[in-house]
Amino acid sequence: MLSRNIVVGVLSFLTLIDLFGSQAILPQLTVFFDTDPASMGLAVNASTFGMAAAGLVVALFSRRIDRVKGIWLSLALLSIPTTMLGFVDDLTIFTWLRIAQGALMATAFTLTMSYLAEECSVTEAAGAMAAYITGNVLSNLVGRLMAANFADWFGLSVSFWLFALLNLAGALVAYLCLSKTDERVSDPNDPSVMQVWKIHLTNPRLQASFILGFLILFVFLSVFTYVNFVLSAAPFSLSSQQLGFVYLVFLPAVFTTPLAGKMVAKRGAYFAFVMSMSMAFAGLLALLTSSLMMLVAGLAAIGVGTFCAQAVVSGQIGAAATADRATASGLYLTSYYFGGLVGAALIGRVFTANGWNSAVFVLMAVTAVSLVVARPLSRPVPVSNH
Repeated sequence: MLSRNIVVGVLSFLTLIDLFGSQAILPQLTVFFDTDPASMGLAVNASTFGMAAAGLVVALFSRRIDRVKGIWLSLALLSIPTTMLGFVDDLTIFTWLRIAQGALMATAFTLTMSYLAEECSVTEAAGAMAAYITGNVLSNLVGRLMAANFADWFGLSVSFWLFALLNLAGALVAYLCLSKTDERVSDPNDPSVMQVWKIHLTNPRLQASFILGFLILFVFLSVFTYVNFVLSAAPFSLSSQQLGFVYLVFLPAVFTTPLAGKMVAKRGAYFAFVMSMSMAFAGLLALLTSSLMMLVAGLAAIGVGTFCAQAVVSGQIGAAATADRATASGLYLTSYYFGGLVGAALIGRVFTANGWNSAVFVLMAVTAVSLVVARPLSRPVPVSNH
C-alpha cells in the first residue's frame, strides 16, 4: 500500500499544481490584464467552473470510461491549455483556457477517486485518499512558490509553460504506475444513471457530503485568492517573491492531512470534520488582525483545517455510496468545485465593495454552517450494494 499511496500522492501533485499556482501571481495578472481584483480573481478561478462541469459529465458517463486511460489522457491534454496561457493577452481567452484546464484536471481527479474507491478496501481507500489530498497540499505550496518565483525571474509566460511540463509528467506517472483495471462489463440489472443519481441524492450522508464539499472550497478558495491583495497592499506591501514564500503556510498541512484518515478510524468522520473546520474557524479569526505574524498563522490554520476536512469528507464518499461510486465521486466534485466558483465570485464582490474584514465575517458564517450540515456524518455508514 505504501507504494500505491506514494503514486497517488505524486499524481495528485502533478494533476492540481496549476490549479492554485496562478493565485500567487494575481496582483501581476491584474496589472497585466488591466482589470480589477474581483474580475481577475474570477478569471483565475474560472477553472473551478470547468471542474464542476467535468465532474457532472464524469458522473453521467463514468461507466463507459476506462479509469487509468482516462487519467493519463486527461493530464496529457491538460498541457495544451496550460501552454496556451503563456501566450494570451486577452482576459476572455484567459478565462476560457482556465475553464478548459479545470475540466481536464477534474476529469483526472474524479477518475482517480473512482479508481481508489474501486481498487481499495474501505480502510485502504481512506489512507489512499489522504495521500491524494496530501499531494494536493504540496501542489498548493509548490505551485504558488514556483509561479511567484518564476514570474519574478523569467516572466508570467514561463510559469505556465513549466506547469505544462509537469502536466505531461503526471500523464507519464499515470500511464506507467497505475495498475490496469479489469475491463468494465455492463450488467443489465444495474440501475440507470438517473436512478443512481436519485439513490445518491436521497442518501443523507451523501447529501451532507456534497454540501460540505461546496462549503469547504468556498472558504478555502476565497481566502487564498483575495488575501494576496491584502498582503501586497499597505501596511504589508509584500513583493511577489515574498508573497510566494507566505505559502509555506501549507507546509504543516503536508504532515497533518495524512492523520485525517487515522482520526476518522479512531473517532469517526463527524468528529474529525468538526475538529478540522473548527481549526479553520480559528484561523479566520486571526485574519482580522493587523499583525503579519498572526495573519500567516491564521492562513496555516485554515490550510490545515480545510485540507483535513476535504480528506475526511472525500475519503468516505465511496463507503457512503450504496450504488455506482464513480457517479458519487463526480457529484461530490461538481459540488466541491462549484463551491469554489461561487466563493470566488461572491467574496470578490464583498471584498471589493466592503473590504477584507467583511469578507472574513462572511467566511466565518459559512464555516459555522458547515458544522451544522456535517451532523449526518455521525450516523453509521450505510450497507453498500456494490
